[in-house]
Parts: sequence; C-alpha cells; structure tokens
Amino acid sequence: MKFDLYQITMQTQSEERTLNPKLERIANLLRLVGWVSLWLQLGLGAAAGLMVIFTISGRNFSQALTPPTPGVGVATYTQGTTPGIGISIFWAVCGNLALLFSIYLAFRLTRFARRLRNPNPDLHPKKAQVIQLLRIGVIAGLVGMLLFILGGGSGLGVLLLKSIAQPQGVAIYDPSRIIRSLDIFVAMANMTGIAAHFIGTTASLGLFSWLHRES
Repeated sequence: MKFDLYQITMQTQSEERTLNPKLERIANLLRLVGWVSLWLQLGLGAAAGLMVIFTISGRNFSQALTPPTPGVGVATYTQGTTPGIGISIFWAVCGNLALLFSIYLAFRLTRFARRLRNPNPDLHPKKAQVIQLLRIGVIAGLVGMLLFILGGGSGLGVLLLKSIAQPQGVAIYDPSRIIRSLDIFVAMANMTGIAAHFIGTTASLGLFSWLHRES
C-alpha cells in the first residue's frame, strides 16, 4: 500500500512537471530574453559609464598651458574644460541611472521565468504581472533613450559651436576653443547608452507582442 501511494505521488509530480508545455515554452523564452538583454545592457552600460567617469576625471585633472600674462613673465595654467559640455555629462549620468533600472527589470524577468518553471502552480507569476513588468521596461527604455538623446544632442551642439568658432588656418591659443578627445567621449557615452536602452526596449516590446499572440 505504501509502495502504491509512493508510485501515485511520483506519477502526480511527473504530470505536474509536464502539465502545461505552453508555460514551459514561455518560461524558456523569458529566461533567454531576460539574460541576453541583461548582459548586453550591462556591457554597454559599463562602457558608457566608464567613458563618463573618464570624461569627468579628465575635466578635473587636465590643464592647458596659456600664454604668459603681460608684466608677469610666468606661464599660468588654467583648466582646459569645454564650456557647456557639463550639460551633456549630466544627461549621460541620468541616462546611466535609468539604465541601471532597466537592467534590474531584465533580472526580474529571469526570476519570473524561474518561478514559471516551478512545478508548484501557486508560485507562478500571473500574466498581468509579466505584462506590467514589460510595460515598465518599455517606459524605462524610452525615458532612458530620451535622456541619452538629450545628452548626445547637447554635446554635439557644443562641439559644433566650437568647430564653427575656430579660426581656420590660425593657431588657437584659447584652450576653451580646442575640441578635445574628452569632449568626444561624452558623445560616445551617450550613443552607447542609447544602444543599451534600445536593446532593452526592443526585448520588452518583442516579448509583449509575443505574449499577446500566445494568449
């Protein structure tokens, strides 16, 4: 009798594991998309963050040699920073913060996939929860792209104004008029952030559309 009860229990558990192949398929897709989106966003976000940190540190430590002050005869040093580029850095930092939230949402997606694979149906997340998470992911991605677009646009605008203000064929003695590599790093950081948010937004939209077709 005990052996029969054990067989029935094992058979019931086996049936629970293979009860709904549709849930298994959804869980596998959520897990795959979640991890791919997470690692791609993490890699691009790390690159964008390092470029922003490098730019900020370069602004603090780089110095440009200016002509000697009349009557003093000693060369003085001033910060060779670019006026207006700080706005681009600010938006880039905000975009990176939004990217951290998008990465967290991608991780939550993998947790939902893990719960769906659990044989206990009481632990399964509801479809409304998954849809809500994807909606938040789309909104976070759009907001993040907007922040990086503002940062990239303002940075490129500053570089354009500096290039127009530069005298052609004449040596430049004003450090604020020189286009530096650090200024381009800010634009690159914003473009990289846009790519990272684009990946997260595309993943959320794709899953959202697929789940609606499956229902």
